[in-house]
Amino acid sequence: MNLHGAHHGLPRRARRKRVGRGPGSGHGKTACRGISGARSRSGNSRKRTYEGGQMPLFRRLPKRGFNNARHQDEQAVVNLEALQVFAAGSTVSPAELFAKGLVPSLGCPVKVLGGGEPPRALTVRAQGFSRSAVEKLVKAGGKAEVI
Repeated sequence: MNLHGAHHGLPRRARRKRVGRGPGSGHGKTACRGISGARSRSGNSRKRTYEGGQMPLFRRLPKRGFNNARHQDEQAVVNLEALQVFAAGSTVSPAELFAKGLVPSLGCPVKVLGGGEPPRALTVRAQGFSRSAVEKLVKAGGKAEVI
């Protein structure tokens, strides 16, 4: 063993392969990408489901059966106890519920459920009501209006 052949062990981190730096580097011209094909082009990013032109697995598998989620109606649900933020005698509509953060969006229909007691006499306007919610609202002196 000679002094110039000694080293301090393995490098802590592998050096970056510098490609496309001329023929002398051994990684010039095509820069290790091959001659042609999608992966040799700039800007290429394949879908994770891409299988090289083969028919993808999710297209090969049969799609059978009934799935209730496909036909489900999205509804925003509000309980009566959540209406405590409104003053007595006020009219509560989906826009006011959205402003107070009780429903996620204005686009989905609102259904009022009878959870808890109604705090005050309110006029509530919504797309749907449960039977117990209507009874409790009327009992408290309010009104339930279906839009």
